[in-house]
Amino acid sequence: MGTQSVVDLSREALLTVIISAGPLLMVALLVGLMVSIFQTITSIQDQTLTFVPKIVAVFVALMVFGSFIGNNLMEFFVSTVQSMSEFIK
Repeated sequence: MGTQSVVDLSREALLTVIISAGPLLMVALLVGLMVSIFQTITSIQDQTLTFVPKIVAVFVALMVFGSFIGNNLMEFFVSTVQSMSEFIK
C-alpha cells in the first residue's frame, strides 16, 4: 500500500464524511440562527431554548436525508472493499 493510496483513501473518506454530515449540520446551523434571532427580538436569554428545536430539526432532517446519507456511506464502503486488493499489495 503506497503513500498515494493512503492519501486517496483518506481524501475520499473525509469527503464522504463532509458530504454525509453537511445537510444535518446546515439544518442545525439554520435552526440555531433562527432561534438566536428570535431570542434577540424577544429578549429571552435562556441558554437551553436552542437545544429542543435543534434536536427536533436534526431528527426531521435525518428522516429526510437518511437515504442519501446511507447511500453515500454504502458507496464508500463498497468502493473501499472492491479496491481492497490494491491496498493489500
